[in-house]
This record gives sequence, C-alpha cells and structure tokens, in this order.
Amino acid sequence: MRKIVFPCSETEQFSLGEAIEIYGKIYTGRDAALPKLVNLIKKGNLAAFGLDLKGAVIFHTAFSSAGIGPTSSNKMEIEDSIPSLSAAGVKIHLGKGTLSNSTVTALKTYQSYFAVTPPVSALFTIKIHAAKVVAFEEDGIEALHELEVSGIPAIIGAASGECLWV
Repeated sequence: MRKIVFPCSETEQFSLGEAIEIYGKIYTGRDAALPKLVNLIKKGNLAAFGLDLKGAVIFHTAFSSAGIGPTSSNKMEIEDSIPSLSAAGVKIHLGKGTLSNSTVTALKTYQSYFAVTPPVSALFTIKIHAAKVVAFEEDGIEALHELEVSGIPAIIGAASGECLWV
C-alpha cells in the first residue's frame, strides 16, 4: 500500500485499483458544501477562505464528533461538483459508489482521481488528529472541514479514463 501525503504534487500519478493510504490535510464536503465550494471557484473567491485545492483530497462525508464515513459520491450535488473541483486542482475525490462516464472522463481531463473507501467510521475516526471548519460553518456537520489524518485506506476506483465499475 503506497503512503501519500496530501496535498500532493500536481504531477502525482495513480493507477486503477492501486491501494493507497492517505496522510496529511484533507477536506470534507458533501451535498450542502460542495455546490457552494464550486460557486466560490467560479467567482474566484477561494483565497478569501484561505483555500488552495491544488493537490488536495476532498472526502465526500460530513464531520462530527461521532465520526466520519463516506457518502455516495454519485448523488447529483456531489457528482456535479467533481469536474469543477478537479479543474481547480483537487487530486483525489474520496467516497463510495460508482460515477457516470462523463465524470470519469472529466477526471481524466483534469488528471484527477476517484478513490473508494469502505464505510468504516470507527477506523476513520481514530485516524483524525485535528479538525477545523474552513467554510460554510452554517451547514453544521456538512460544513467544509479541514482534517489532519494519518493512514486512511482507499483504492483508486477511477483513473486515466477507466473505472472499476465499467
């Protein structure tokens, strides 16, 4: 299993089916936060929140003291955000479920990846060392959070225009 520290280099490459462990800073977001984040990108306002998405991971989840676990990435609000977030530099979108062919193509275009992870909230919770809200505090557990993590396991499910489910 390859250990990767995030944010990572924009030139970092992954292979379909590759097992990775995620270390460093990641962001969390789901139905409420991700469309708002896309709007910030479109308006050029990421810097106002101190956000730089180059080489980042966005985990499709909410965050609370009860823990985290992946939500379905193919929900409209989430999947629709993937191309714009990839264009802004997000390297890995972490979640669960399958993606449409057009999203897999967008990932390839922007040299981004989709990684899947099992829904094991207890494991993920012990991997979090620090957390803070970085945007959309009004959305509570669905706000955009920045987490400091060590060793979250994932498998690359979409890479270079290919997908494990197609």
